[in-house]
Amino acid sequence: MNAFKDAWRAKIAEALSSVAAESGLAAVPLESIVAETPPKPELGDLGFPMFPFAKLLRKGPPLIAQAVAARLASDPETARLGSAAAEGPYVNVRIAKGAFASDVLAAAADPDSTFGRPGSLSGKRIMVEFSSPNTNKPLHLGHLRNDVLGESISRILAACGAEVQKVCIINDRGVHICKSMLAYAKFGEGKTPESEGVKSDRFVGDWYVRFHQWSKEDPTAEAQAQELLRKWEAGDAETTDLWKRMNGWAVSGMKKTYERTGVSFDTYYFESQTYLKGKDEVYKGLEKGVFYKEEDGSVWIDLTDEGLDKKVLLRKDGTALYMTQDIGTAIYRHRDWPFDRLVYVVGSEQQYHFKVLFRVLEKLGFEWAPALYHLSYGMVNLPEGKMKSREGTVVDADDLIDKLRDLALEEIREKGREEAVGDPQAIAERVALGALHYYLLQVSSAKDMLFDPKESLSFNGNTGPYLQYMGARISSMLAKAAGSAAASGVVRPELLVSEAEWELVKTISAYSAAVAEAASRMDPSALTAYLYELSKAFSRFYHDCPILNAPDADLAATRLALSTATLRALKDALSLACIPFLETM
Repeated sequence: MNAFKDAWRAKIAEALSSVAAESGLAAVPLESIVAETPPKPELGDLGFPMFPFAKLLRKGPPLIAQAVAARLASDPETARLGSAAAEGPYVNVRIAKGAFASDVLAAAADPDSTFGRPGSLSGKRIMVEFSSPNTNKPLHLGHLRNDVLGESISRILAACGAEVQKVCIINDRGVHICKSMLAYAKFGEGKTPESEGVKSDRFVGDWYVRFHQWSKEDPTAEAQAQELLRKWEAGDAETTDLWKRMNGWAVSGMKKTYERTGVSFDTYYFESQTYLKGKDEVYKGLEKGVFYKEEDGSVWIDLTDEGLDKKVLLRKDGTALYMTQDIGTAIYRHRDWPFDRLVYVVGSEQQYHFKVLFRVLEKLGFEWAPALYHLSYGMVNLPEGKMKSREGTVVDADDLIDKLRDLALEEIREKGREEAVGDPQAIAERVALGALHYYLLQVSSAKDMLFDPKESLSFNGNTGPYLQYMGARISSMLAKAAGSAAASGVVRPELLVSEAEWELVKTISAYSAAVAEAASRMDPSALTAYLYELSKAFSRFYHDCPILNAPDADLAATRLALSTATLRALKDALSLACIPFLETM
């Protein structure tokens, strides 16, 4: 659509400039021409409002529209593009269906074409940080939203031509980590994940819950955890050995969940390796007068004049905070991989934290600080209510996926599809991931949401399994095409004239724009919305237009080519949304 839209914009600009020249006025610049989508299909495919040119041309918009339409009608070159007509203050355009459909089908059929690759970020280096787990608990439902947002936006940015570096900061130090360690040291009795038959990150998380149970009984528990943190920062050997063992369990388990969900990283950073750099920078800033020290020895920054607040950067005992390590980590990252932009995928509750972080780095003199961006997202919970790590009410990521997989497997068995799908367990797992990821991405990232497992698995409506089923349906039809009339037909795009065919052609052509919009908004929901629209358009086409049983071979071949083009857009968009593609369901 973009090529035809640009061509029509150029023609409209030529016609407007011709009208202006008659009155001795300057030419109308191309950038002032705006293309809109008419509210009703019968009005055309594109609409160009003439309101902006009334003052310049000293005419009413309807008169301008009539003059422009008349010039376009007398221009023989416009016939290849379609036709134009004045409709009140608009010039409405009907695109030449045959030429347009030919371009769309050719682009979708060419594996080397830029189909779905807008190139809007070519030459840019973008680093995306996401997940950011703590090593005191396993990944949970909130992480799953973070992970799929980060992975999907990384894929979308890369599809737009950016060089993308996916990074993860493992928060492996701090008092919260010491709480798991302390509980294990007191009550663990040498148990291991293997001895208990528990996934290793879940094993560590159970001790975090145990600490908070114990802290209700022993008022000194919090102080003991703080003391353990001081021992760790001082390099105490016994404390360090315990820390290494428990962090190893936690990280190993998390990486298994990442692999299961299709999430990957180019680089892992560890807070234990970066917080000292942050401390060094805080002390440098203190010397420069950027920060100040309170009487108790803690170090702060005062941003009250900038509409923020005072923020502590080092505690009175010299130990670091999240802000301290984030300062160090950002500096290391730009040193390791100089970026044009660094995107932090972190929950909305941290908006203030990142405003302060970005301002601190600017005040410290890092010229790349304005390139930092917080992709904020809302809370995600189950209908039962809010999750709390310390109370053990968090929904473990693996448990949730297991539940979705079992529900999908039950559906496959109820429909008697075990033999048809080949490996029911594997297919159910992929259906579960499709349901989960689509449900988490279809809501704009800024909004809070409830995740309903059963609703997400519906095979009807706006769900991941519905999209997967659409891909399987097209794949099945293409597999049957070899013995049909379509095999002997010739693809003739000019035959695609029905409303359902034309809407599908236009929807396929909009794929590249949908990818660009998702990247521009930093929001994969723009892509998931496109996926649903594409699936609905194909469903209508499939219902209204016989494909393999079309009246003649050429029409069958052409509709089959349109189905193949749909599959390419669908399959590619599913990949960008982290939804497994299935050839059979």
